[in-house]
Amino acid sequence: MAVMTLRSCPCGLSGPYEKCCGRYLPVGAAAAPTAEALMRSRYTAFVRQDAGHLLRTWHPRTRPARVDFDPGMRWTGLEVLGTTGGSAFHTTGTVTFRATYRGGVLHERSRFERVEGAWVYVDGDFLE
Repeated sequence: MAVMTLRSCPCGLSGPYEKCCGRYLPVGAAAAPTAEALMRSRYTAFVRQDAGHLLRTWHPRTRPARVDFDPGMRWTGLEVLGTTGGSAFHTTGTVTFRATYRGGVLHERSRFERVEGAWVYVDGDFLE
């Protein structure tokens, strides 16, 4: 009997992709319940080069017309360093994280807001 293995989620949590960020990426999928869950799903979208998810979860006032991916970029890990707000009881939140890629590190504090009940990415500050 063959054993089915589910690949782990790129966001760094221990569950398989399908039960983690995979619940949020498809069109019409569930909305991320927290700012951190949305940030993790957006990291996963960068790994998978899913521009649709990134654009759908970007605040309308800061959303770019399109997302262009660097074909040479290879994301290698995500570490969430802290959060403020961003739960079911908040309308805003921040997530501070460190995302590594081949050749470097992105350290950012991202801001999120609820729009019509769903968390969206607003913008972020790069940190050293």
